[in-house]
Amino acid sequence: MTGCHGAGSTDDSSTRTSPAATGTALKAAESLPVKGRAPKTGYERKDFGTAWADTDHNGCGTRDDILGRQLHSVSRAADGCKVMRGTLDPDPYTGTRITYVRGHSKVDIDHLVALSDAWQKGAAKWNTDKRRAFANDPLNLVAADSSANRQKGDGDAATWLPANASYRCTYVAGQTAVKKKYGVWVTQAEKDAMTKVLRGCPDLKLPSGGTPTEAPARR
Repeated sequence: MTGCHGAGSTDDSSTRTSPAATGTALKAAESLPVKGRAPKTGYERKDFGTAWADTDHNGCGTRDDILGRQLHSVSRAADGCKVMRGTLDPDPYTGTRITYVRGHSKVDIDHLVALSDAWQKGAAKWNTDKRRAFANDPLNLVAADSSANRQKGDGDAATWLPANASYRCTYVAGQTAVKKKYGVWVTQAEKDAMTKVLRGCPDLKLPSGGTPTEAPARR
């Protein structure tokens, strides 16, 4: 697997993430390392593990965990996991109200920091465990309008921000927290865009939580 360290690797950075950061999102964004974007060569979604794996071992996939966390008036299937109906109100990216119906939905689960963006900014050298944790970390996931999510693609803050201006501080703070936690670098243009947004909310705390800050060691 491209960029994956095999068993016995002594590069702890491929498994570990950074200690939980404290303070404001602005200060954290200002401290992110700046490098150029590496090639996307070798990126495949499967390198981040099975989509929506049950990484917290609660019996439900990550997608349904996030839907259950964000939607209102949630109706689940008999298995107690699959979210069948609910309401996203408001949708964070557009500020609109979206009715979720499983199989006929306009709601996606977006990675705040896109997987391919992370790949080009450090994740190509991670091992599978760390990539899997990153892809399923609730800190990096948000239910959002599918059209807006697809417009974003794998863009970073320099190329895409939510149309819902009232959510931009939260959005960029979330990206900052994820990049800080996993050691993902930023480009100069991205850092400039992030700090520009966060200067409008200088006291906003850096989000925390999600999966443990250290992925299981490879065996």
